[in-house]
Amino acid sequence: MNQHFDPWLSSIALALCLVGLGQPATAQPPGGEPPPSIIVAAPVVEQSVAAEQTFVGTVTPRRIATIGSAVSGRVVEVPFEEGDRIEAKQPLAQLLTDTITLEVAGAEAELRLRKEQLAELENGSRPEEIAQAEARMAAAAARQDFLDGRYARMQSLRNTRGAVTEEEVEEAKSQSLEGQQIYAEMLAAYDLAVAGPREEVIAQARAQVAIQEALVEKLSDQLQKHTIISRFPGYVTQKLSEAGQWVNQGDPVAEVVGIDEVDVVVQVVEGDISFVRPGQEVRVEIPAIPDHEFFGKVVATIPQGDVRARTFAVKIRVLNEISEDGPLILAGMYARAALPVAKTLQAILVPKDAVVLGGPQPIIAVIEGATSKGETGTPVTVPVQLGTSQGNLIQVTGNVKPGQMVVVQGNERLRPGQKVVIGGIAGEEK
Repeated sequence: MNQHFDPWLSSIALALCLVGLGQPATAQPPGGEPPPSIIVAAPVVEQSVAAEQTFVGTVTPRRIATIGSAVSGRVVEVPFEEGDRIEAKQPLAQLLTDTITLEVAGAEAELRLRKEQLAELENGSRPEEIAQAEARMAAAAARQDFLDGRYARMQSLRNTRGAVTEEEVEEAKSQSLEGQQIYAEMLAAYDLAVAGPREEVIAQARAQVAIQEALVEKLSDQLQKHTIISRFPGYVTQKLSEAGQWVNQGDPVAEVVGIDEVDVVVQVVEGDISFVRPGQEVRVEIPAIPDHEFFGKVVATIPQGDVRARTFAVKIRVLNEISEDGPLILAGMYARAALPVAKTLQAILVPKDAVVLGGPQPIIAVIEGATSKGETGTPVTVPVQLGTSQGNLIQVTGNVKPGQMVVVQGNERLRPGQKVVIGGIAGEEK
């Protein structure tokens, strides 16, 4: 839907702008009439539409939240003021993080240690360690052989010649048994080196790594929570904290409203509420913004009504217009919404692109003398009242008849008496 229409453009301004469907304007011959502008037109149609009634309501934010601190701490920065726009995840306040940062660094270092210990166990024994165990086992075997032989010789000397005492024989026996035990110990050590760590020990090390990882994640999450953010884009309506203030967990920092989309809440009487359905397109008027016509969709009908007024709240979601100067629609504005009621009626409809706003009343440009592509006619400005919306069509009331052609592209450049050529019909294949 076009927002501005000046029917009194001068011929000089017309010659400077692009004409019709992007073709350059032809200079006006001295003393002659300007060439016809090429426009796109569409027919006026008559259809059955549901009768509608206007209900009054209020613009409310789609989202509103009081943002609080998830942790306790000292506020060191509040980089916003009331009325400022913020984006999703943009910081609203920063708490002091020196202590928690040190805790995170220590936990991360401990995690690296645990991971290295686990890697050492999973890699098993090194070849050099196995070779070392094997050498010790061989040395123990040699020592055992020597001690066993010595014990045997001592027994032989005692039995044959009586050259040694019983005490010396017992000492040799003891040393032989000790050598056997040392060999058994070295053999077991070699077998352990070959087999590597037990699976249970590796599982314990893995569990310790997991525990430390959870601790690091917990501390990192706490560190992240020291930066207070908004979860959705919007505007700050209340600033509830300042730098230097101590906040406890849950204390509010700011109130944020999301109005990139707004909800117009209207009260509908119980006799008409049954005809309102989610998804219906609704025309919305905001008297504080008279040069704009808004369209939204019904998103909810609140099933709990006012028992005294016998009315039910209906939410209509409207896309807001956000610019560098701020939002066009503000929460709390008075609004009117045209909702369908019981009966249907025959209505005159035109494409929404044919309607030009911005003056005291909506207007359309009706083409006289042309109804088909390639024909030349004269556009006539017709003031209209808007009604029910159906898809890309909208009901109009005024001096308009079915079958007439209206301008849908190029209507913002027309002037009284200017000729136009229908370069295309909206909706038809080229």
